Amino acid sequence: MPRSTPLSALLLATALGVSVPSAAQLRVVTFNVTNYSSGRVAEFQTILFREFQGRRVVPDVFIGQEFINVGGATTFLNLMNSAQGSPGDYSLANFVAGPDTNSILIYRRSKVTLEGVTTVSVGGTAPRHPRNIMRYDLGLVGYTGLLSKLSVYSSHMKSGTTQSDFDRRLVEAQIIRNDAELRQGRPFLIGGDFNIQSSGDLAYIELTGSQANNAGQFFDPIRTSGNWNNNNGFRFVHTQDPASEMDDRLDFILMSRSLVDSLAFDYLGNPNVGYSNSTWNDPNHSYRSWGNDGTSFNTLLRITGNTMVGPDIAQALVTAANGNGHLPVFLDMRVPPKVQSPPVLDFGRIPVRSVVGRQFPILNSGDVALWTANGIAPLRYTLSANGGFVAPAGQFSAAAGVENRHLITLDASTPGLKTGTLTITSDAPDEPVRVVQLQALVVGVGSWRDVFGID
Repeated sequence: MPRSTPLSALLLATALGVSVPSAAQLRVVTFNVTNYSSGRVAEFQTILFREFQGRRVVPDVFIGQEFINVGGATTFLNLMNSAQGSPGDYSLANFVAGPDTNSILIYRRSKVTLEGVTTVSVGGTAPRHPRNIMRYDLGLVGYTGLLSKLSVYSSHMKSGTTQSDFDRRLVEAQIIRNDAELRQGRPFLIGGDFNIQSSGDLAYIELTGSQANNAGQFFDPIRTSGNWNNNNGFRFVHTQDPASEMDDRLDFILMSRSLVDSLAFDYLGNPNVGYSNSTWNDPNHSYRSWGNDGTSFNTLLRITGNTMVGPDIAQALVTAANGNGHLPVFLDMRVPPKVQSPPVLDFGRIPVRSVVGRQFPILNSGDVALWTANGIAPLRYTLSANGGFVAPAGQFSAAAGVENRHLITLDASTPGLKTGTLTITSDAPDEPVRVVQLQALVVGVGSWRDVFGID
């Protein structure tokens, strides 16, 4: 078994490279599907499940906008479950109809549980936001702690550049941020079609800016601010319009602070580094504008020679856009670690006036079969002991499936029964503090049979 792994070594290892060929972790997708009620089945199946050079989408959490009715949502659920290459375990969160088009959420039952659906605010005419703001509260399969929960918002903000349009987007952003402030530490993210052309838009500033209360603050995991509209410098993150001209970043995913702090449940990537402006295949990020290989600025999405998705998926994206549409955006997340150890460490009988140590195992027991080793965050922890027992100082880390062993010692200067506890303080949300019982029987040297249990 490996010895204790210093935190600095693990951070260096996990920072090197990001793999995005498949949804081995928790993959979140947001997609404005353009006025959907039926049809385009083959196109959407190709977009979401067709593989090109080892890459495909396969959502775990699908946030959708522009669904006309519940029939369209059900049709989309069915096409996802019946597609070649689909895991076939998708469910539809409760559909809530509102004014204009609607948001939906589809999730994989093997990875996610649905805990609630909330209409945060009902859409309406000006000065209100036009469509319902939805929140879907999820849990991760196999976890119970608050920090392993996820609140997912879906938004489709008002388009346009009139003052009324700006005002209605701001109203929506204010409502979302106010609701996010009430999550009480629960991680959250938002996906959608924001119709925001610049990070200077007041709605974007409302969502991401620092305020007196930052509990509801959102962060861009690819740290890509600026004027996205018709700007070649942002061509790798543009999402609209594959069917005519790719010139704007209207669709994106923003995340709570706890999801971009490189601890436990977290974005798979480096949120302190902006997205590349020279390649779509950015090794620092799992975030992708699916289909955009950066060669389609101010023209329709490249089909032949598309280096990200190939011609078949690119053509499906163009066709599915229906003349005025969007690319899907996805990112991957690592799920939290789990801590496992024996509940008791018994030193047995030991001689007085000796210093004795025992190896104690601590395991990151995240479900590798479900999430893969790369899809589970490292377990970070410290140790403390009492009752005369001593644990090593410092911060330690264990990758998924890795068992560390630590030397716990006892200064047996006096005889008698010794008891104490070993406290493991970690970032495992289900058990942030784990207490292990310690015990030893220290016997006098006058009787070796007492030491060794010999009659």
